[in-house]
Amino acid sequence: MLSGKHLIAGEWVAGPATFRSSPASGEGAEFANASVAEVDRAVRAAEDAFWSYAALTREARAAFLDRIADEIEARGAELTAIGSAETGLPTARLEGERGRTTGQLRLFASHIRQTGFLDARHDAALPDRKPLPRPDIRMMQRPLGPVAVFGASNFPLAFSTAGGDTASALAAGCTVVVKGHPAHPGTGEIVAQAIDAAIRACGLHPGVFSLVQGVGNDLGAALVQHPLVTAVGFTGSLGGGRALFDLCAKRPVPIPFFGELGSVNPVFLLPAALAARGEAIAQGWAGSLTMGAGQFCTNPGLVLVPEGAAGDAFVAAAQTAVGAIGPQVMLTDGIAAAFRQGAERIASTAGVRAVLTNMCDRRNAAPYVFEVSGEKWLADASLGHEVFGPLGLIVRTRDEAQVIEIAKGLEGQLTCTLQMDAGDTALAQRLMPILERKAGRILANGFPTGVEVCEAMVHGGPYPASTNFGATSVGTLAIRRWLRPVSYQNLPAALLPEEIR
Repeated sequence: MLSGKHLIAGEWVAGPATFRSSPASGEGAEFANASVAEVDRAVRAAEDAFWSYAALTREARAAFLDRIADEIEARGAELTAIGSAETGLPTARLEGERGRTTGQLRLFASHIRQTGFLDARHDAALPDRKPLPRPDIRMMQRPLGPVAVFGASNFPLAFSTAGGDTASALAAGCTVVVKGHPAHPGTGEIVAQAIDAAIRACGLHPGVFSLVQGVGNDLGAALVQHPLVTAVGFTGSLGGGRALFDLCAKRPVPIPFFGELGSVNPVFLLPAALAARGEAIAQGWAGSLTMGAGQFCTNPGLVLVPEGAAGDAFVAAAQTAVGAIGPQVMLTDGIAAAFRQGAERIASTAGVRAVLTNMCDRRNAAPYVFEVSGEKWLADASLGHEVFGPLGLIVRTRDEAQVIEIAKGLEGQLTCTLQMDAGDTALAQRLMPILERKAGRILANGFPTGVEVCEAMVHGGPYPASTNFGATSVGTLAIRRWLRPVSYQNLPAALLPEEIR
């Protein structure tokens, strides 16, 4: 059952203002719209809870994460039903995303049962060292404090209320206040019910987690500017993320903003691979481009294809493969409108040729494919701006020198992909030092949609892909975002954290 209220420190709280949801199917519902007062209450509760939560043993925090996963699974059918109604995502997608959400909670629980993530170090005292003795120095990572998390529109489970940012912050020992995404407030509330049940079952301070809902920029601004918030996790648009990043930097005490802001995820189709299997690559690219109506931050919206007959055949095959994919429901009316505007912008750009165009009706999106020369791409930086949705741009490259020039001119990306065969090794070797500076993840002979949650994953990259190139929002390294190193010099054992006694 939905209450339409915020969860603040274990209580379901209404406010004077409400907003109405706009689901893909069915009637909308009224939800409380948080004010500065609700934000302040939630953050102060998180600060109060931090002292006891940060002091928990790693095993106690791991058990809490496992219990959240259990509680989410117990609400699986309810989450699928309301998630599908709110977002238009199919049942199979939501069930898979629920498995990813609970899987990463359990992965983080397993990870913190070990001590490696603490990066503990010890330099033993050298009292007889000349000319000066060395003190005993120990170091380990400690949690930051209350963390603000912004739910994402395109992943109502895996990147939202109990998604990667929340799960990793809780694993680190931080308390969390989530601003739910207004595209799926009912889904967010049910997940919050699961977390609240886990808090009660584990006997934790209720301020460990709160959910505030609402629309408008003021709510987000109040959350990131609250003086007790110590860090922010965000997945969303470049414009919204950059605005919040700037607010974090302008605070009297600036705080880290870990924003994942999007990417065009270029695919480099190298000559030998093009000649050997161009049609198969075109079909694979079409599937990845249109997966989930193209609403993935790793959507491969750009592909570099050599000029010539083999490249022409790839374009024809891509036109056929993408053209066979019908309209899909987008997550919100606003995202659908922005997609149409983006398609119109690309279509009206001089030098761009339409390979495949469609008519999009309200919240439905059909795919687009455009083609442009390498020279035109290099001359017009606007062509590199992400269009969120199933839109692909094929850049026809003149020669290897132009491929290298385009690679060097790319903005920061979440991913770069090499479609290559053995005969492409020399060119790929020339590209690798460039791509390592441009992206957080480099793939060979695959497509970037589908981000594995594991120890070695990096989901981040140089700006504007993310605001912190040294971090990832997926994988166990995500926990390190919410920790900072502390050195302990000559402290008695009774004052040291257990892991470095």
